[in-house]
Amino acid sequence: MDTAGSIVAHDQAAAPVRRISSDAQAIALCQAGNKAAYGYLVEQYKERAYYSALGLVRSHEAALDLSQDAFVRAFRHIKRFDTTKKFFTWYYQILRNLCLNFIRDTKRHARSFSEVYDTQIMHLIDDKQDASAFAEQNELRRALWAAMDELKPKEREIIILKDIQDLAYKEIADILEIPIGTVMSRLFNARKALKAKIERIYL
Repeated sequence: MDTAGSIVAHDQAAAPVRRISSDAQAIALCQAGNKAAYGYLVEQYKERAYYSALGLVRSHEAALDLSQDAFVRAFRHIKRFDTTKKFFTWYYQILRNLCLNFIRDTKRHARSFSEVYDTQIMHLIDDKQDASAFAEQNELRRALWAAMDELKPKEREIIILKDIQDLAYKEIADILEIPIGTVMSRLFNARKALKAKIERIYL
């Protein structure tokens, strides 16, 4: 194909991508073989994916690598994606497995939340209503992240999904493959544990 033909072909492929306005539209294009359409999904979820990984592995570099690896793996299997589901719910399960494998296999010590919160996390939660009180004082913020460090992995994960990522109970249930009632009870217990740890550390 000559240069002019290549440009036309590229424009024809890119044109639908510029008009993408929903996950469903992007996924349909991807499943039809349009690789460029996947960029829409990456842009939509790359920040949420990074912070989800960071919450699990507590390492900036690992969170970047794992979230990107999960996007690559999701694209490879995009034709298997059930279009009745939400993309991020499906993607998170891939990401979560990678993170859990990383935690299991690595011998490196992840940085604590208290080390990374200022530069990596705080801008994400500063505008959250339930986190605004913690952001009023630097000491209290440090207590929050120190307390997050002490939580069990399942407790920390569900707080990140609900209180930081602001996902719906149904979406969390789908992601973790547990009943909504279990989500609610696990979240209640995790918040209770976090509150007790903050009070102990801060006071």
